[in-house]
Amino acid sequence: MNKKTYYFDYAATTPVDPRVTKAMLPYFSEKFGNPSSIHSKGNEALVVLEKCRKIVAEALGVNNEKEIIFTSSATESNNLVLKGIAFANKKRGNEMVISPIEHACVFNSAKWLEKHGGFKIKLAKVDKFGLIDLKDLETKINSKTILVSVIHANNEIGTIQDLEKIGEICRKRGIYFHADAAQSFGKVAIDVNKMKIDLLTASSHKMYGPKGVACLYIRKGTKIEPILHGGGQEFDLRSSTINIAGIVGFAKAVEICTKEIKKESKKITKFRDYIINFIKKNIKGAHLNGHPRKRLPNNINFSFEGIEGEALLMELDRRGIFISTSSACSSAKLEPSRILLAIGLNHYLAQGTIRISLGRWTSKKEIDYLLHHLVESIKKLRKLSPFFK
Repeated sequence: MNKKTYYFDYAATTPVDPRVTKAMLPYFSEKFGNPSSIHSKGNEALVVLEKCRKIVAEALGVNNEKEIIFTSSATESNNLVLKGIAFANKKRGNEMVISPIEHACVFNSAKWLEKHGGFKIKLAKVDKFGLIDLKDLETKINSKTILVSVIHANNEIGTIQDLEKIGEICRKRGIYFHADAAQSFGKVAIDVNKMKIDLLTASSHKMYGPKGVACLYIRKGTKIEPILHGGGQEFDLRSSTINIAGIVGFAKAVEICTKEIKKESKKITKFRDYIINFIKKNIKGAHLNGHPRKRLPNNINFSFEGIEGEALLMELDRRGIFISTSSACSSAKLEPSRILLAIGLNHYLAQGTIRISLGRWTSKKEIDYLLHHLVESIKKLRKLSPFFK
């Protein structure tokens, strides 16, 4: 076993930036007040909370920081959007439109609403790159549609949607538009007003902040019901004791990403393209998934003929290299990825797929180590495979 490890699974989670850890530390022991308390210690925490809210709001182009609420995860935020919009607007209509390549927390929330809430969920078509068919989206919308929810950048194949065009379609029809930006926030620029977004989900641990904290942007005037009931924190939309330390870390991560996004994106995009071009040139039977250009700077997703993705993952893990076969939220499942099947891959290729995702501390030396062992691992596994000649 190689003692040194090489991490290429930043899309699953990122390490916490040391600058973020430093910012958080005082809020575990010295500045530990509850912002709901009316004494000085609580007020101290409240001031910090509102400062953090403003930082996140400004990064998203939000004019009113009170349109940002903090949650425990992107999963919670997405559940709140679908269920909260459904319950608050059921007199208006009972239909929603999502894409077939949504994250599991959106997809399964929609299925739950169909089963338990009497709602109808329509799937907008995507092309072979994972881009939404805008004409099909328009045909799926009618007078009963109350929400369109689209993942900004897919967590598996990295394809980035044109939110501005989707937002325009929804705004003209008077329909709420939600974007799941858990993977994209901090990597690509987002402006909720320019993109005509009514609700947006973002996550801390995808951008070098701590786990257990995320946010939801809710445009003023949006009718939405809470799904957590209690003390009425976060403007009566998300009851639970406020996670001040986590929110401080999230806000610091947002500050860093906002400041460094252009420089970091340029470096990581260069690495991404280097890896893609190397694999295309040096590995026979390799198929790039996702859009060749409209994709996250850090995302590489390939299907390899004659290879089982789980076997390749384990072989690379033995060599100290950490990648993913699909979304980390569902990677323990053996069936082919729903995302890959939706863009037209057959079961054979879908099962032979890996995702490589880069990050802030990825180096050229690490990449060269990965590529050398990727080639060697595929050669080894193909010798054992009866399906590749």
